[in-house]
Amino acid sequence: MDYLKTVVPSQLLAERGSNLVVINPGSANVRVGLAKQDSPFSIPHCIARRTDQFSKLNVQDQLLNSQVTTAQHMEREKAYDVIASLLKIPFLDEEVGNTSVPRKMGRVDGYNPQNNRKDGAFTWTDIHVKELKSSVPQESSSDKSVVPESSVQNEGTESKESTLAEQKFREVIFGEEALRISPSEPYSLRRLIRRGHLNISQHYPMQQVLEDLHALWDWILVEKLHIHRQERSLYSAILVVPETFDNREIKEILSVLLGDLCFSSAVVHQEGLAAVFGNGLSTACVVNLGAQVSSVICIEDGVALPNTEKTLPFGGEDISRCLLWTQRHHQTWPQIRTDILTKPIDLLMLNRLKESYCEIKEGELDAVAVVHSYEDAMPAGSHKTRLTALNVPPMGLFYPTLLIPDLYPPPPRSWFHDYEDMLEETWHIEFPRRSDMPDGIYPSTNAGLQMWDNYPFFPMKPKKEEKVGLAEAITSSILSTGRIDLQRKLFCSIQLIGGVALTGGLIPAVEERVLHTIPSNEAIHTVEVLQSRTIPTFVSWKGGAILGVLDFGRDAWVHREDWIRNGIHVGSGRKYKDSYFLQAQAMCYINS
Repeated sequence: MDYLKTVVPSQLLAERGSNLVVINPGSANVRVGLAKQDSPFSIPHCIARRTDQFSKLNVQDQLLNSQVTTAQHMEREKAYDVIASLLKIPFLDEEVGNTSVPRKMGRVDGYNPQNNRKDGAFTWTDIHVKELKSSVPQESSSDKSVVPESSVQNEGTESKESTLAEQKFREVIFGEEALRISPSEPYSLRRLIRRGHLNISQHYPMQQVLEDLHALWDWILVEKLHIHRQERSLYSAILVVPETFDNREIKEILSVLLGDLCFSSAVVHQEGLAAVFGNGLSTACVVNLGAQVSSVICIEDGVALPNTEKTLPFGGEDISRCLLWTQRHHQTWPQIRTDILTKPIDLLMLNRLKESYCEIKEGELDAVAVVHSYEDAMPAGSHKTRLTALNVPPMGLFYPTLLIPDLYPPPPRSWFHDYEDMLEETWHIEFPRRSDMPDGIYPSTNAGLQMWDNYPFFPMKPKKEEKVGLAEAITSSILSTGRIDLQRKLFCSIQLIGGVALTGGLIPAVEERVLHTIPSNEAIHTVEVLQSRTIPTFVSWKGGAILGVLDFGRDAWVHREDWIRNGIHVGSGRKYKDSYFLQAQAMCYINS
């Protein structure tokens, strides 16, 4: 422990983080990097495989409800008007009624804005392999006995062979390149995680999902981290999982890490818990605003409180879809075919527009932006237009009927039926005091148990999605702790993480909406969102790196040989999960 108190954090990460790979999977992106890195690689969590030559791009997992019902449309318009009154902007019908002349729009090819907005167009992915063409001149210079022979035999067909080489398709395409494939190309796009769960359906079976997961992560390890399969026995993996994951999902991913990717050992940590350590805290209400799912969980003294977990079925991509609906309703969107279902590249564009222009503030919020049109295999067209009501879509976090999230039917609940919890049951076990450690680091047995006296134990609690807004979810989560002292502390220690947390004006909006949501009979009058010490998108990944580096005993780690041979058996006495011992160790280091 003396070493921990004197060592420089950067030195500790460099020494112990060089062989630790931290993986934080999400619905839209997977964040992967060595623990010694300042930030991870963030790769879109998708893969495209070549299909029949005469087919077109299809999204294999697109089992969703994309049709808005009349009732949903009415609820959306009602939510818009409620938001409009709060933001002091014209109501939906009022603004449309007063618009006698449509907004001026024009195509501006080659438009070069004089600001720092990301207005550049995406390009279509080159799906062809060109290795044969590039190898011909290399052979002619290095081996003169080969090229003359081929040129004598087929001198007139050299250009034809080069053309055929160019037309050879890439069998598998990963990450953002997979999202930028033209809809006219023969590929099947697969997203590995949807709404916080493995994207398993009748058209995308579990085995195929896991094979694609293995292929994508293997590509990231080789191409980004330069860790080849034969070297991975020297590396260990830290898996930082979302709160939405069920036990079987965690086990299947562990099998991929240890069995297929050949890591020597691995450990599992919860995303919310890792986020707390990533920001150097011990107690907080962690609000994770992801691309497709938002979640809330409370952490006390480095331990996740199980019954405070809330899951909301919407995120940043739903805000992007709402942005498109808003502009089309106000007739500010150019007359182009924008379809995020059949053209994933359009979703990339909408996400960029949302990140650049959407924020929460009072008054009318317009901006001149460049919208791109993507037609099959054609260069992107640029359209300069004035977007309006840009502060409305992010307010859908508080009024989710505005977003109308697409529905992705989950696998049957029987698929997740499991008798062994992969995460530490810290509210149900004893923590012996270590006599060889300094006072204040490890709680006594009684203290450890008293902390959980008021919390019910749910051995296999189903994870339900809440049909409420963000403010209600935060308030409900914190109030469910049942202790006024802890509630006051948590309301003043709200931590926003995830990509949506970067939205301008979100912090004061959360503080105001949560304060108004607290029941009047509760003696709580202050709400505060803490500023993140690192980029909110990567804070859970960073926390996972810290937990891994500070885990000297590694009592909670899974070893490859043990996992392949035995896995986990009920009553075996061996569980692989978060360690309270480790959490106290990390807190001692952070607070020293």
